[in-house]
Amino acid sequence: MNLPNRLTIARLLSLPFFMVFTYIDNVYARVGALLIFVGAGVTDLVDGYIARKRNLVTNLGIFLDPLADKLIITAAFILFVEIRELHISAWMVVAIVGREFLITGLRGVAASRGTMVPADDGGKFKTAVQNTAILSIQMVLILTSAWGYSLDDLSRWGGWRGDCARMVEWVPYGMVFAATAVSIVTGVSYLWRHRYLLREDA
Repeated sequence: MNLPNRLTIARLLSLPFFMVFTYIDNVYARVGALLIFVGAGVTDLVDGYIARKRNLVTNLGIFLDPLADKLIITAAFILFVEIRELHISAWMVVAIVGREFLITGLRGVAASRGTMVPADDGGKFKTAVQNTAILSIQMVLILTSAWGYSLDDLSRWGGWRGDCARMVEWVPYGMVFAATAVSIVTGVSYLWRHRYLLREDA
């Protein structure tokens, strides 16, 4: 097994640790989750670069690389719904995950017809927004764990501290809402541009 594939598998193996560390209300655990997520992003860039530079692109890598990326991102958003203090609505995560299923299915149809549907700028922007949302929420979770207060506790403070706390409280919801909106818009746009693949006579 070549180095890029080993890095990809390492990302997959880190997923359970990322999930557990994110869920535990402990500053050290959540810092660990943040480091795992950042490490996953770095290895994603590195393994792709090595595979192209050394001509080590394999079918296994083509299959596992996007799978690892999608798993860690969808796992993060699903976990955020589970963490009640974040007040993340399930419908937003369903829209984000549904978009990934939609595009994966469309690419499957394209592959069955001997063609390839590459990622576009909208997809890259969507990924950037999702990653920014996850990193922002992880920082909020780290702060609340370090302070020893939940977001609900902070929002009940009075004065300027309460105002700041309420702003922090809305960061997770606002970031996931933005990621949801971008996912829906780019997903519909992508589907519309490649709608010819869904025609019976295509």
